[in-house]
Amino acid sequence: MKGMICERLDGPRALRLADWPAVPPGPGEVRVALQAAGVNYPDLLMTRGGYQHKPALPFAPGMEGAGVVAEIGPGVEGFAVGQPVAVTARSGTFADTITVPADALLALAPGTDPAVAAALPVAIKTAHVSLVRRARLRAGEWLLVHGAAGGVGAATVVLGKRLGARVIAAGSTAAKRDFLRELGADRVIDAEPGFAARVNEITDGQGADVVFDPVGGAVFEESVQCLAQRGRLLIVGFAGGTFGVPDLQRLQRGEGQLIGVRAGEIGRRDPAVGAASRAAMRELLVAPEFAPIVRESLPLDDAAMALERLDGRRAIGKIVLRTA
Repeated sequence: MKGMICERLDGPRALRLADWPAVPPGPGEVRVALQAAGVNYPDLLMTRGGYQHKPALPFAPGMEGAGVVAEIGPGVEGFAVGQPVAVTARSGTFADTITVPADALLALAPGTDPAVAAALPVAIKTAHVSLVRRARLRAGEWLLVHGAAGGVGAATVVLGKRLGARVIAAGSTAAKRDFLRELGADRVIDAEPGFAARVNEITDGQGADVVFDPVGGAVFEESVQCLAQRGRLLIVGFAGGTFGVPDLQRLQRGEGQLIGVRAGEIGRRDPAVGAASRAAMRELLVAPEFAPIVRESLPLDDAAMALERLDGRRAIGKIVLRTA
């Protein structure tokens, strides 16, 4: 068995293809033979020791994947050897095998493209928890999505449209803005400083009812300036390096809300909510409008290059690693 292993916290170039043990499943666990793995920004942070979850060295990055059930541990029901599944994990999918609790699996229909199934669980879960659970987005509301051309941002654009919102998507390059138009965003804007004035213009001075911000820093601070009355600003991440300092007086005047999002923790804190989230993910994973988010497929040993593309903001949509 093989995996892309991180043995020191020196960033993506510290990864190397190495032997990786196949762990027999224990009670309540399933071993999956992985065919593909999605690449996410937290994977990059983990290779530097900069993410909230810090797996012990050595480890394989990777928070999502897809493949087929290879072994089933005692007490597991509802899965069969050879069944196609998607996997979510805190780490470990940059490999050709992973052993996880059975509730970390999503059953897939036969014939489902493993590359699509591997690329979307984290993005769809983050988008769903953000818009449905935390912001309670309503049809007709204005939704501003930052980092919209990345995997999570793109899924948020698509889900926002599916929920009936009017979506403003911010992209930093012409190629990214073209991609966002292809996804169906109602309005596409430049992500450069000054975007708040453009958002206020588009919304006739109202501002965005919901802002999805995985960037932080100056983007977060400027987003307060285009938040609607009683608007909700979702704090999803800090790809820009810092969280930023909000204008609290403006938030107070506008009765605005700052809402933190930790989509990966929701099921661990509340199993019932986690089960509902997984049910929604199963439905959305096969929705055809999400498939265009997957833009590139690379061999497993190109994992470092894939992470460096995320680091340099060069990726559009999701990158998938072929693990089999």
